[in-house]
Amino acid sequence: MTDSIGAPVGRVPLPPAVAGLKSENNSLISCKITVYTGIFMSANSIPTTGAALYDYPKYWAECYGTAPFLPMSRAEMDTLGWDSCDIILVTGDAYVDQPSFGMAIIGRLLEAQGFRVGIIAQPDWHDKAAFMALGRPNLCFGVTAGNMDSMINRYTADRKPRSDDAYTPGGQGGARPDRSSLVYAQRVREAYPDVPLILGGIEASLRRIAHYDYWQDEVRRSILLDAQADMLCYGNAERAIVEIVHRLSLGEPIKQITNVRGTAFLREDTPAGFTEVDSTRIDRPGRIDNIVNPYINTQEISDCEQQRRNARQLGIDENGAQIVEFTVPKLQRDKTVIRLPSFEKVRNDKTLYAHANRVLHLETNPGNARALVQGYAGRDLWLNPPPLPLTTDEMDYVFGMPYARVPHPSYRDKKIPAYEMIRFSVNIMRGCFGGCTFCSITEHEGRIIQNRSQESILNEIEDIRDKVPGFTGVISDLGGPTANMYRIACKSRAIEAACRRPSCVYPGICSNLNTDHSALTQLYRAARKLPGVKKVLIASGLRYDLAVEDPEYVKELVTHHVGGYLKIAPEHTEDGPLSKMMKPGIGSYDRFRELFEKFSKEAGKEQYLIPYFIAAHPGTTNEDMLNLALWLKRNGFRADQVQAFYPSPMATATAMFHTGKNPLKKVSYKKGQVESVKEPAQRKLHKAFLRYHDPANWPLLRETLIKMGRADLIGDRDHQLVPADQPDGDNVYRAPRRKNSAGAHKKRTRGKKVLTQHTGLPPRSTR
Repeated sequence: MTDSIGAPVGRVPLPPAVAGLKSENNSLISCKITVYTGIFMSANSIPTTGAALYDYPKYWAECYGTAPFLPMSRAEMDTLGWDSCDIILVTGDAYVDQPSFGMAIIGRLLEAQGFRVGIIAQPDWHDKAAFMALGRPNLCFGVTAGNMDSMINRYTADRKPRSDDAYTPGGQGGARPDRSSLVYAQRVREAYPDVPLILGGIEASLRRIAHYDYWQDEVRRSILLDAQADMLCYGNAERAIVEIVHRLSLGEPIKQITNVRGTAFLREDTPAGFTEVDSTRIDRPGRIDNIVNPYINTQEISDCEQQRRNARQLGIDENGAQIVEFTVPKLQRDKTVIRLPSFEKVRNDKTLYAHANRVLHLETNPGNARALVQGYAGRDLWLNPPPLPLTTDEMDYVFGMPYARVPHPSYRDKKIPAYEMIRFSVNIMRGCFGGCTFCSITEHEGRIIQNRSQESILNEIEDIRDKVPGFTGVISDLGGPTANMYRIACKSRAIEAACRRPSCVYPGICSNLNTDHSALTQLYRAARKLPGVKKVLIASGLRYDLAVEDPEYVKELVTHHVGGYLKIAPEHTEDGPLSKMMKPGIGSYDRFRELFEKFSKEAGKEQYLIPYFIAAHPGTTNEDMLNLALWLKRNGFRADQVQAFYPSPMATATAMFHTGKNPLKKVSYKKGQVESVKEPAQRKLHKAFLRYHDPANWPLLRETLIKMGRADLIGDRDHQLVPADQPDGDNVYRAPRRKNSAGAHKKRTRGKKVLTQHTGLPPRSTR
């Protein structure tokens, strides 16, 4: 007897590797295998798409139990009693078994489903042998560049190579190739050409479609094609990867798995039953075409036929004109696909690129997004709608896995800088509804906040206290992409599902957004009451325009959870660049600063804000940077580190940078120009304005101020920006500094406060 896919049904003998497996007391281990498990489970018995992560029947290999670490070598596999891996994950990061590292989450999640998961971390990409270290996986390979896009990890915003890598033991650079996902996938294909290959992680997610590549200054194909992979999972991939692997375990070919949300793959044509919306062009001035129903399959029906089908003659009006009613069928979003301009078109036409970027960002809400398709020389790249957000129970399930919470023992005493930064921090949620155009979070994690329960978060703090070496009682962060969006959401699920706004807080806070921070305030209070916890700090960036809506939260934060300095990100002071960033005006910063200083004074604490600013963002002029520099001087800020705009793949601001168009509005060939700072000399100038206090920048600033007709700003008076005279000798600015108890730096110059921040990681907008 067989089931619907031809697999035998009934009780079966244990696989050879399991049949003789013995426990420590030499007794045979029992493995429970029934018609509902493993490759013998009926195809009709797995949950439907969107099922909870914990609803799947376990794969037969669950009897092996939980590994202390996912194996990275054959010797570790032998110790676990494995003859093979079911899934092998290849990553560009060092393997840290902690839930801030993507491969640890995916690996432990698949292990909890009953699969045997191996890790190949930072392999030598020059030879396929490194990708054969764990043998041939039974089901598939999963490939990722790691927690960051490998190009952003390797190069600065000025395209200069970095000498270090925060995700590598010892912080050494060069442990991964450029475009790591692509290179790793090609080596896997060489080693095992017939094993299903799935791409994932932020590099794949941000390159899932034709995208502008800043390092080559050209539009590249979807990484799926160049990597020769079978499938790409974008966004939060837990739900997708669990369903895919279970279906592979049932013997379903990966080419037939085409209905999983959050995936991209190649296909030959639009499947039967789908309606295709043609969005391959934008409106041009000129002849007005007849109205065409946009929901009819444009590949099959002519314009005349579309008009005939849409029109119904009602009669003649009093003036003798024919009355015609146009009807539009009700849209079935789950059976609709939008055809974007082809790769060849967006590569050669910047306006069409901006148009495609706009359409893509309008289709990011899981509640109403439609599938997208893009042509590539006769083949179609198909993108299913984004994944459904994880529920709180599912988030707790993911973060409650038995993580060791430390790096793999093979690294011995070598420190991994990224781990050292987050080992005492807790991720309390995912997603961000801010919609900042320069940021990659929305494209990857989405704008619907996915929250953990308070109980789950407190359990993790206790886990850190009890397991992580070196814990001194200080939790370094309770946060996420944004520190204060925990449990904040739309007041109506129906409105949330229908909404197509790119931001819930720009140009102002949406009236449908619940801004109550009480759940977060309660969490802070509960966390600092835990035995063994002395201090809970907040290190994630704060959305201050949201925080001022709940002064009680600001008071709680400032009184108990600021270690002397608090990071916030105004990004700029001028409306021109702020409107292109989708950030609030500087007035919101001023309101937050007033509350911050008030509550700091009430608490008897000397505390400071560290504001972030971006130089050379699209839409920024020299005058904008001058005004920002003057604002910094008036407020006594001197930034030791400055952040230049970094065009990350697929971000809206990157589309502005490349095309000179603004995809936040309807794209036109004639209108909507956005000036971008591309020339190295002008980028240098914009950074110099942010570091107006550095003598090395004074000659350039003097020259520029004279050209701008602002020589009145050269001199030694308080309102002037740079002095008239250059100091003798060394022109490099080195201000004296002393450390405070939190490890930040405070400097005093001419009686004014000066703030600086140091991190070992690239700009936050690319993380």
